[in-house]
Formats: sequence, structure tokens, C-alpha cells
Amino acid sequence: MASDVAGAANQRLKLTEIFLSLQGEARSAGLPTVFVRLTGCPLRCQYCDTAYAFHGGEWFDIPDIVAKVKSYGVSHVCVTGGEPLAQKRCTALLQALVDAGLSVSLETSGAIDISEVDTRVSRVVDIKTPGSAECERNLWANIDVLTPHDQLKFVICSRDDYQWAKQQLAERGLNQRCEVLFSPSYTEITPKQLAEWIIEDRLPVRFQMQLHKQLWGEEQGR
Repeated sequence: MASDVAGAANQRLKLTEIFLSLQGEARSAGLPTVFVRLTGCPLRCQYCDTAYAFHGGEWFDIPDIVAKVKSYGVSHVCVTGGEPLAQKRCTALLQALVDAGLSVSLETSGAIDISEVDTRVSRVVDIKTPGSAECERNLWANIDVLTPHDQLKFVICSRDDYQWAKQQLAERGLNQRCEVLFSPSYTEITPKQLAEWIIEDRLPVRFQMQLHKQLWGEEQGR
């Protein structure tokens, strides 16, 4: 009986919410997507818009999460947070979702090892800029395991952030590994400023804005 209880616990994750919306960022922006938001995050980025996911949450079994996701009737699912990989069983959830035939992306801070994540998952990895206040948390070893299926994201807070990100792009050959996304930090620089810098420097990156912010503003980070 004790082993059965332990086995059940190994299938559980703490979730803040599951909801259907439009993907607001990255390669699948605009597509109807189910978001699975895991609770907890070891980082404290100064621009974070999902601090409500740092604490609380409810426990769910992985099979129940998969069933709930499939009940929405769409093929795309995004596992996010908080920092989803802060919960070790996140990798099991990701594998279960792709095994269920879903198109899965993972939004992760880049501070935790992604090498155990199923490579069928599109890993959207943040590179934290100095303006994030968490730049020292970047786990640069993650760069070595990226595939063309993955994506790197820089949230740009200032001109200095832009220059720093530009340097990382060149020195580490990031655009040779996967698609690279540059986003303006909401309220800190204007989208026009960032767009003009990218055009001026002819950077091999994709400019993106947070679609959900344009549609719903600050409403729960959606």
C-alpha cells in the first residue's frame, strides 16, 4: 500500500491554472492554445507578470492534467509558470502530453537544465538580460542542447539590454542553433524603438510583441 501511495505522488504536480487562450508569443503566436501554469518559481525578474503563480496552487495527477487539456479540443498546449521545471515531474508531464498527440511548448526561464525535456517539445528558453535583475541565473550550458525545434527569447528592457543581447547573439552564434526572439519589456521600451534597432542592425532575430497584452492588457498575464 505504501508503494502505491508513493507511486501516485510521483504522478502529481502543483498547478495554478489551466485555461484556453491565444498563444501570445513565440512561433505559434495567435493559435488557440491550452496553457498549463505550474506553481512556483525560484527567480524574481523585475518585469514578471505572473507573480500570482509563485505560491498556492492545487495538486493534480498527470493523467488528469492530460485529460483536462484534451477536453478543450485544440492541438496546442503550452506548459508555463512560474518556472515549470522547478517541479521535477514537469518532464513527465511534457512527455505525457506529446505522447497524447499534442503539439507542446515549454516556457522556461533558462535557469534550470533543459536536457531532460523530451526533444519533441519546443523549448522556449529565456535568456535573462541585465535589466531583468536575474542575468546571473542564466544556465549557459542549455545552449549546447538546443535544436532547431527550440526557441530563445530575450526580453529587452533598455538600449543597454539590446546591446548586451546583440553581443550574446554574435559571440555564441545563437541564431545558428535555433530561432531567436526579441521582445520589448512591457512599459519599459516601446515596440517601435526595439523594431528600429533590429532593422538598423539587420539582426537575424524575430521581433515579437506580446499579443495577449495587446488584447487583454495586464489581465493575469494573458
